[in-house]
Amino acid sequence: MNYNILSYLIGEGFKNVFKNKKSTFAALIIMLATMITMGLGIAGAENITSVIKQIEEDVPINVFVKDGLSASELNEIEDYIKSIETVNSVTFTSKADALKNAKEKLANNADLLEKYTETNHPFKASYSVTLTDLKKSGDVVNAINASDSIKEKIVEIGTSDTLITGLNKADKGVKILFFSLGILLVIVSIVIIGNTIKLTVHARRREISIMKYVGATNNFIRAPFIVEGIVIGVIATAISTLILGGIYHFAYSKLSNIVISNTRFNLLEFSSIFQNVIIVYAVLGIGIGVLGSVLSMKKYLKV
Repeated sequence: MNYNILSYLIGEGFKNVFKNKKSTFAALIIMLATMITMGLGIAGAENITSVIKQIEEDVPINVFVKDGLSASELNEIEDYIKSIETVNSVTFTSKADALKNAKEKLANNADLLEKYTETNHPFKASYSVTLTDLKKSGDVVNAINASDSIKEKIVEIGTSDTLITGLNKADKGVKILFFSLGILLVIVSIVIIGNTIKLTVHARRREISIMKYVGATNNFIRAPFIVEGIVIGVIATAISTLILGGIYHFAYSKLSNIVISNTRFNLLEFSSIFQNVIIVYAVLGIGIGVLGSVLSMKKYLKV
C-alpha cells in the first residue's frame, strides 16, 4: 500500500470521527463509562490483593523447638528455614521472651504466671516464619519435616490453615468477580459501539456499494472505519485515564489516613496501578473500537 492510499484511508477515518459528531459522542460516552468502571474495578482488585498480601506477611507459621538446644543448633534450624523457597522472614522468640509475651497477652491476669521463671515454664522457644505466598504454607511445612536432623529438634509446627484458606478464597473470588464484570462490560461496549458506528456505515451504504462494484477490496473499504474506531478508542483511553486518576487521587486522600490508622494496611498510590490501567485501557479502547467497526460492516460488504 503506497503512502497516498494510506494517508487517504487515515484521513477518511479522522473525517468520520469529526463528521459524525453525535454518533462519535455517543460511542465515546459508552466507552468512557465502560473504561472508568473497569478502571475502578482494577483499582479495587489491586488494593484488595495488596491488603491480602500485607495480611500474608503478618500470618506466620510458628515452629516450636525443644528446650535445651544449643546456640549452634538454633542457628542450624534458622538457617535451614531461611533457605526454603517462599520464606520471607524468620524471627526467633526465646523461651524467656515467650513467657514475657504470654504475660503481656494476659494483661490484668498476668499474675497467674507469677509462679514461673524464665527457664521453668511450659512455653517453648519458637521461630515465627512469614511467607511470600501463603498458598505455599503446606510446602514449607513439608520442607521442614523433610529434614530428619531439623525435625527431631522441633516440638510442633503451628499454622493458620483456616485463615490461609479464607484469604486464598477471597483473593480468588475478587479476581473472578472483576474478571467477569470486565467481560460483561466489554461485550456490552462492543455491541453498543458496533451499533453506533453502524449508523455511520448505513449513511454511506450507497457509497460502499459503488466502491465494491468498481473493485475496491473489503479491507480498503473497512480501513477508514477501523481508523475511526481506533481514534475513538485512543481519545477514550486518554480521557478515562485522567478521570480515573482524579477519582483515585481524591479517594486516596480521603481514605488513606483512615485505613492506615484503623487497620495498619497501606493503600496503593495511583502510580502503582497506572501501568496495569493504561495497558488494559489501550487494549480495551483500541480493541473495542476496531472490533465494533469490523462487526458493524459485515452485511454492508456483502454486495
